Amino acid sequence: MSQPTERAATFGEVFAVPEFRVLFGSFALLVGGDSVKMLALSVLVYAQSGSPGLSAAAYMVGWLPYIFGGMFLLSLADRLPPRALMIAGELVRMVVCLLLAFAGLSVWAMLALVLVTGLFSPVFMAARNAMLPDVLPGDAFVLARSLMGVTSAAAQVGGLALGGAFLALTGAHGALAVTAVMSLAAALVLRYGLPYRPARQAEAHGAVRTTLRVNRELLADPKVRGLLMAAWLPVMCLAGAEAMIVPYLGGQGQAGVVLAAAAVGMAVGEFCVGRFAAPAVRERLSLPLAVLLGVPWLFFVLRPGIFWAAVLAAVASAGLAYQLGLQRRFLDAVPERVRGQAFGLQSSGLMTGQAAGAAIIGGVGEVSGSAPAMVAGGVAGVVVALALFRQLRAPVRQSRAL
Repeated sequence: MSQPTERAATFGEVFAVPEFRVLFGSFALLVGGDSVKMLALSVLVYAQSGSPGLSAAAYMVGWLPYIFGGMFLLSLADRLPPRALMIAGELVRMVVCLLLAFAGLSVWAMLALVLVTGLFSPVFMAARNAMLPDVLPGDAFVLARSLMGVTSAAAQVGGLALGGAFLALTGAHGALAVTAVMSLAAALVLRYGLPYRPARQAEAHGAVRTTLRVNRELLADPKVRGLLMAAWLPVMCLAGAEAMIVPYLGGQGQAGVVLAAAAVGMAVGEFCVGRFAAPAVRERLSLPLAVLLGVPWLFFVLRPGIFWAAVLAAVASAGLAYQLGLQRRFLDAVPERVRGQAFGLQSSGLMTGQAAGAAIIGGVGEVSGSAPAMVAGGVAGVVVALALFRQLRAPVRQSRAL
């Protein structure tokens, strides 16, 4: 007799868990606050330096530490209590925003402050991600990851809109102060909303040494490595194509519309696949949805206008829901004692891959122009997804005899 089909979790079941409500609310504050912070910092740097290049660097500098923090510090996510780590992350963000707003720092001092303090960002995020399966077992965990994806997209768009409003009303310094208040609120929500949970392990060796060792062990496991490649590489190609939107349209305003459409597409895809697809269907959808990440960019060979560019970007980003079919398999593949580092490695690799994809396709764009580079990103996305067929396809379910 075949194994019974697992029932999909519902939003009501997920939000009925108090700990998840706390994680969800604090995560929305985190993503929205970070969007406001990076936008305000970019404006502040441009006002002091008059350099568009430095302003762009200020907007991206908050993501760079994921590369180094992911390589050297992730073991802290399993060696320290998760609630304390998440609260520390919010308090660090609050102090950074207050210093940026009121300390009168030079441009280079501001960039250095954000870069250095951001080294621990992947640790704080890893602690949050690793706590989800403790709070919500089974398919509820996958639906929670879907909700976090929807929240991330919505909070980024909302944070940019909120940041623009505060910049107009209070200036960059006031917007940074608002972000500090949001971080303090998130810290208080975490402190009084989450119960204490102990660390997953007590490691005798140093954090850097342990992180390097566990990263090697995770990447040496063929199953874990395959699932990590499946999570990283298709998204890298998507990020490369999206990086060409601004030069393709030739204007920040039009590019903002298309990027907002991409965020909406991501939210809709995550919501629909997470809520309405049964667990087994979700896993079967991983391969076609990963291919979908690349296909829409092929149509840029026709050089569409802003409307069709927005539609194509939204459809491509909806394919990011392919990752939901990988979540349970990844959770089952990694040892529980290093779950925090495993999820941190997954997130850090995503950040690194997106930066690499933007750089590679950007280099193609320098030679061929933006539209051919977007097509190249689409081709690469389709080829990568098909090459990862074995990792993306749904696992074969074993039948059980009577």
